[in-house]
Amino acid sequence: MALIATTTVESENGYAQRIESGGHALTADEPAEGGGTDTGPAPYGLLLAALGACTSITLRMYAERKGWALGRIHVVLRLSKTHDGGDQIERDVSFGAPLSEEQRARIADIVEKTPVTKTIKAGAPIRTRLL
Repeated sequence: MALIATTTVESENGYAQRIESGGHALTADEPAEGGGTDTGPAPYGLLLAALGACTSITLRMYAERKGWALGRIHVVLRLSKTHDGGDQIERDVSFGAPLSEEQRARIADIVEKTPVTKTIKAGAPIRTRLL
């Protein structure tokens, strides 16, 4: 098994979380109306950020290999609860450069194959140990 990422999360009190991932420091929290101090995005916001970043990075890598100019990549994500209580993510992707219908079709295919997209869609087993 190949290790892909390692992240550490710590909290002393309250809902604010100190996150270290790949040498980068981040913060997560809950909004004030949820009892937090709003010092960072809530966990679902971070999940959407991971999906959006992976989407944009993967599309940029693909376009560079193809020699395509995408211009600005803009990804908007929304997480909602469905009527039956399930989760649904909507993802809108737009580009600063004009694209042909062939490019748009290929990008639509690639966007569904980004690594984080595949992980979210497939689910991932979580093994927890209390130390």
